Amino acid sequence: MMVKPKKVMVVGSGGREHALALALLRSESVGEVLVNPGNAGIRSPADAAKKLRPVSGDALAVAKSERVDLVVVGPEVALCNGLVDELAGAGILAFGPTRRAARLEASKAFMKEFAARHGIPTGRFEVVRDAGDAERAIKTFESPPVVKADGLCAGKGVVVSASHEEAVLVARRMLSGEPFGDAGRTVVIEERLVGSEASVHGICDGERFFLLPTAQDHKRIGDGDSGPNTGGMGTYAPAPLITPSLAARIEREIFERALLGMASEDSPFRGVLFAGIMVTPEGEPNLLEFNVRFGDPETQVITLVVEGDFAETLASAARGELDPTAMHVSMDHAVCVVLAAHGYPASPRVGDAISGLTEAEAVDGATVFHAGTAEKSGRIVTAGGRVLGVAARGASLAEAHERAYRAADCIQFDGKQLRRDIAARALGSIRP
Repeated sequence: MMVKPKKVMVVGSGGREHALALALLRSESVGEVLVNPGNAGIRSPADAAKKLRPVSGDALAVAKSERVDLVVVGPEVALCNGLVDELAGAGILAFGPTRRAARLEASKAFMKEFAARHGIPTGRFEVVRDAGDAERAIKTFESPPVVKADGLCAGKGVVVSASHEEAVLVARRMLSGEPFGDAGRTVVIEERLVGSEASVHGICDGERFFLLPTAQDHKRIGDGDSGPNTGGMGTYAPAPLITPSLAARIEREIFERALLGMASEDSPFRGVLFAGIMVTPEGEPNLLEFNVRFGDPETQVITLVVEGDFAETLASAARGELDPTAMHVSMDHAVCVVLAAHGYPASPRVGDAISGLTEAEAVDGATVFHAGTAEKSGRIVTAGGRVLGVAARGASLAEAHERAYRAADCIQFDGKQLRRDIAARALGSIRP
């Protein structure tokens, strides 16, 4: 019997959502993918028989009117605000955690206390709610601690203090409500862990999980990890830092304990669980944070090195019946280079015309993911801080790296910023 192809809707507008949409479009079970609201790059590939299109309006209303079979929610704010609960209430299958389960990202205090309750390895921490307690807690840390606002702050609520005095000042300001409002009224004071970071994603159905290829992000704006933090300037996958034996420990000590813990607390976790892991110089994995959605720009490389029916894997997880055989990890590598706007991250400029997109997409193995773009008078222009993610797949990391940079160099816009050292450490050389 022939099964009707699925109509899938992705919620979001960034590079992550573009990557998810293209991965879903490649799925055998899918006939059409909608992206709400999408961006200027959301369009069906020239040779695609399937449809890809942006849609606007309230996500729940659009899902109902379009009669979609599956909704994949991208941004954390929508998840933490309970969009999956609303969709489920309307009888619409949605991939993502409920509002209650999304507390793993919505509250850093909840996440750290949850990790402590369930034996998940993580750095020492103190949760404080007033300035006096913050100052007393900070003094108990031998090295200057990390100060984190409890709630969602669009990636700006974490400060790695250079001194104990700075930590006190940062905590006082957060607790005042000035920078982040209620999201900063509770603060986590956390031990600063030393080592190398990796991103590990698991597709979860409440009981079981399937680990996706590991990735490494590059957070700072400049080469050699210089300059201010950003949402991410580039990634590569898989990350050689995570060896098979270390991956097995992360499965047992972090993912298994997290799923068992959430189930025991009447908050079964269905969706993608994204663990930020710090690997110490001694090779010990420590949990830095949980996110309850796909990372950006990690998704851009992860989706290039997995094969099979991505949509059916997500749908089966959403139903609580994960089928890990629907998808497998390839032996290939991928690199993504983010092209950022003039003035990013402090004050990105918008409206600059972008050229060279067709030439970039013609590079063998390359894919251009749109993020901060818009269409104006028939031209694609910059419309955000991180404008494009230029990614490429290759049989080796070196091949993927060469292709990604060759494609990135095809694209031009005034004030374009990019790092030239994405994956350089893994390649064993620093590129000029």
